[in-house]
Amino acid sequence: MTLDELRWIDATATAELISTGEITSVEAVDAALARMDRLNPELNAVIHEFPEAARADAAAHDRSPGSGPLAGVPFLLKDIGAPLAGQPYHLGTAVLREANYVAPVSSHLGQRFLNAGLVVLGRTNLPEFGLMATTEPVAFGPTRSPWDPSLSPGGSSGGSAAAIAAGIVPAAHGNDGGGSIRIPASLSGLVGLKSSRGRVSNGPSIGEAWSGLAHEGALARSVRDAAVLLDVISGYEPGDHYGAPSFQRPLSAEVGEPPGALRIGFLHALDGYDTHPDCVDGVTTAVKLLGDLGHHIEDASPAALQRTAEVLPLLYRIFAPAVALNIESVEAMVGRPVSLAEFEPRTQDHARRAPSVSAVDHFKTMQSIYEHSRDLQTWWQSFDLLVTPVLAQPKLPLGTLVFDENDPDESHAAMLRFMPYTAQFNMSGQPAISLPLHRTSAGQPVGVQLVAGYGREDVLIRVASQLEAAAPWSDIHPQQIV
Repeated sequence: MTLDELRWIDATATAELISTGEITSVEAVDAALARMDRLNPELNAVIHEFPEAARADAAAHDRSPGSGPLAGVPFLLKDIGAPLAGQPYHLGTAVLREANYVAPVSSHLGQRFLNAGLVVLGRTNLPEFGLMATTEPVAFGPTRSPWDPSLSPGGSSGGSAAAIAAGIVPAAHGNDGGGSIRIPASLSGLVGLKSSRGRVSNGPSIGEAWSGLAHEGALARSVRDAAVLLDVISGYEPGDHYGAPSFQRPLSAEVGEPPGALRIGFLHALDGYDTHPDCVDGVTTAVKLLGDLGHHIEDASPAALQRTAEVLPLLYRIFAPAVALNIESVEAMVGRPVSLAEFEPRTQDHARRAPSVSAVDHFKTMQSIYEHSRDLQTWWQSFDLLVTPVLAQPKLPLGTLVFDENDPDESHAAMLRFMPYTAQFNMSGQPAISLPLHRTSAGQPVGVQLVAGYGREDVLIRVASQLEAAAPWSDIHPQQIV
């Protein structure tokens, strides 16, 4: 295999080539860095680059091969959620960028990625504080989709998604507080797995991110990569208040395992939301594949999902105090008071609303979320999986979700109209995966979402790998950026 051919193989295959000596980690990392140099100026996917450190880490691996399952493989970290000591860590903000802030300690998650043997090449772009379904921060500029540079790769893990889709790296870190792994996976033709609440530790600095709505993970090209990446970052850490049930065996062992004939429901559209025919067709494509594979398919979905228009705005009652806390944290990080004017208008709006959310209001909001989640999850007592669109629209032109200071409520509502299918499973804590099973007539990828019961990532991986074998996507790549 030539080094140029490395561009489109997954992390598992790259690790195998390194472990067998067919290539070295230095060669894999140098090839990835060369692609980053060539492609990133147009994509703006990677905002902090660490070429010297990456080459040194790769050389150290080649001298003394590590035991991690992805040892020597090039990787990128999103610039929120997985700090590593001594690296820039800017959360999409101009304040931290201008202060040249570097993380003083590593998170458990960041360390687990290193323990897996991954070589970090840099950190990827995101919207300020990860608050958007697109990646267009004022501080770092927009990230462009390799499928079409006029489009967004989605958000908030858009930088990671664009880098994988363009072939810079085979996989990258992401996190998901309302769809931020699944949204860019859908728009970028990738596999995006959101894990169960409590599966991955937020420690040592954070207990619950966004009151338990935000879950850490990764984006990848293949189902097997999604599985092994979740394996390496999963597990209880001292001080965690709760954890998801342990897997009976590694999740990677579920890849290719027959799932049996499952009872699967589906949902084409939600009342009150305009779902594009391409997104509806994606569900139809997936349902036909699943039926052909022998599963029992029923036109059924949780009744609780039809309350989406009532439930989704609860997100913003979580975001407001969370943003206010983020701003206080930034003040501590830079060691000075910061003004709201130093942040983007959307962030300012959330922060201004925070004082109206009292402690009692917060607990009322959480109680509403808990009640809705319990109602929602009862459906999985009778079904194994639910199939839905990931998004209401198949593409997102840059600038579509720009914040209008004259009509902030409409700006917030517009984002929820774009993504009505994802955030409910952040509320319920269930695992969900976006798979690139459909294409528009123009060739733009369209993701399809599979949702399992709480703690049942094993079911997701078995069925996702079955679908991947039936309708492979590994040879479908963007042609706009070469």
